[in-house]
Amino acid sequence: ASAAQILWNLDSNRLSPYKDYKMDVQSSKHPSHKGDAAHDPLFTYVHRGIFQERPTFDAFRHLLDNYSACTGEEETVSSKELRENRTFLNAVMETAPMKYCHRYCLAKGVKYNGRSIPEDEARFKEVLDSIWFKLYSRSGGGGRRRKMDSSGFEHVFVGEVKNGQVSGFHNWIMFWLEERKGAVDYRGYIKPRSRYSAETNGDDHVLTLQFSWNGVEKFVGTSFIGVSPEFELALYTMAFLAGEDENIVTLDTGGESFDLKVKCHKIDKGRKVGSCYVEALAHYEE
Repeated sequence: ASAAQILWNLDSNRLSPYKDYKMDVQSSKHPSHKGDAAHDPLFTYVHRGIFQERPTFDAFRHLLDNYSACTGEEETVSSKELRENRTFLNAVMETAPMKYCHRYCLAKGVKYNGRSIPEDEARFKEVLDSIWFKLYSRSGGGGRRRKMDSSGFEHVFVGEVKNGQVSGFHNWIMFWLEERKGAVDYRGYIKPRSRYSAETNGDDHVLTLQFSWNGVEKFVGTSFIGVSPEFELALYTMAFLAGEDENIVTLDTGGESFDLKVKCHKIDKGRKVGSCYVEALAHYEE
């Protein structure tokens, strides 16, 4: 099995569609069509106990309000937020997907910042902290004008607004929480480009969709649905440390499979995540 499939199989914290959550995908649309193909929310139900029952979900939720969405606005990190980052990394490193991610990177003999990946778990967490949480400038500008306005975690899991468009924002938990607040408007799903595409429905664990966030558009974005934060963090960390810019994987999600392109963009001399996300190339029902 591929490394991505092994991670999927190890994700014991993943939610089950129809049991732990329900999705109403409604109608499909073309990314360039402006209209709203979905009058109702995407998530009709998510089991409220997910945060009490799953420590990584709870630790993840506490990180989501630590960022300002606009690029060009300097991020400040309080001691409370640093603690929340540590709590999250401690929680995810207790899980099978992140332990596998660590072993995989060691087995591949990959280097980070010129050094081999540390076998010691505490030092590996420092690498994760550097890759995902250390700030950098996304809005550009030189010298003193450079604002430290972004991080890999903020971009991928929370989302940003840049040049009047939503950038990043690939996480389903963030989507659900923002939708519940009325800040996200789901506008319909987008089918993979392949000719032979299975029907999109409420049990798909991968969904390409269009939405607006506080009135700003995200024309096309693909998200894993129902997965745990540690699954995504592990997959994207492996792509970042041991993969290419584009990695093609096939994922059997149980009864259906997806051909996915895992894309990884590095920033700050290759030391930090600029962006990591998946594109759905094809979707089959078995």
